[in-house]
Amino acid sequence: MERTYKIAIIDDETEILNMLSRFLTKNGKFSVTTFSNPVHGVSAVERDDFDLVLLDIMMPQMNGLEALEKIMKSKEDQKVVIMTAYSTLDRVLKSHKVGATNYVMKPFDSLQALETKITEVLKS
Repeated sequence: MERTYKIAIIDDETEILNMLSRFLTKNGKFSVTTFSNPVHGVSAVERDDFDLVLLDIMMPQMNGLEALEKIMKSKEDQKVVIMTAYSTLDRVLKSHKVGATNYVMKPFDSLQALETKITEVLKS
């Protein structure tokens, strides 16, 4: 039997959280926990073991780079994929410098492409 990967999704848009959760859990490969508040999401990632964190960069309570910094301080080997609709080279470079494993653009080209990227990151 294949392993189930634990994924935390931190995004202030509940539609995105619901869509990703439904899509990623449908085949049983992923167990998903969602957080619409980045403060709660970061503290859950700090105290629990997740194989991967999908992290939105633009959120009102705490931006994604701040959240990423907090996560990487407590778990330097945590795999984090940044999700952004506002990709600037500066943000992408900063997120990699802070420790992001990869990033994806919103809106997603396709959920299948996102799943492929997630699988690649988990196996790296």
